[in-house]
Amino acid sequence: MIAGVTDAVTYVVTDVECDGPNPSRNSMLAFASVAVSAEGAILGEFEAVLEPRPDRSPDPGTMDWWRGQPEVWAAATTNAEPPAVVMERFALWVESLPGLRVFAARPLIFDGPWIDHYLDRYLGSRANVGIRLQRKVFNGFAALDIDSLIAGLMGEPHRVAFKPEWPVAWLGDHPHSHRAIDDARGYASILQHLIALSRTRV
Repeated sequence: MIAGVTDAVTYVVTDVECDGPNPSRNSMLAFASVAVSAEGAILGEFEAVLEPRPDRSPDPGTMDWWRGQPEVWAAATTNAEPPAVVMERFALWVESLPGLRVFAARPLIFDGPWIDHYLDRYLGSRANVGIRLQRKVFNGFAALDIDSLIAGLMGEPHRVAFKPEWPVAWLGDHPHSHRAIDDARGYASILQHLIALSRTRV
């Protein structure tokens, strides 16, 4: 359990793939989540592909990058479903998880706004808990930035989280392929190592 956490907590480690950098202009194509308990156990996974939004358009630079990634592009666009359907199914999965449900990502500043925006648009919820929300899909207060946790637990500058100077083996056997489920599993593995490391700092 991460130091100072006394309630049951589930971290929903999430990675997104999109056709541009901005949720207000572009579409989320796919995302995946891995649920990790405060003790470091894997509790489940979620994976989905979404239809592009008709009120959004792809970013040309991002699409140039995708053209060099045909296999990953196929994974992010095959069997796509309407976003409203996906987000409802995702919300029901998150709500089935035990304890306080905390959104987590690496980096939070990129993946977080996408999930937050889609939850708001389709369900009237958010990736952070809010007192005025009728539906609290995530009820565990602030979302978790895994990069900041790496830097804090290692007692190093924040740049350590990005280089990385932490052991690459922390990703486990999961390739960083830009397929959402691969990356989510790798980041969940990092969080498992951080949870174990936090036990030595109590």
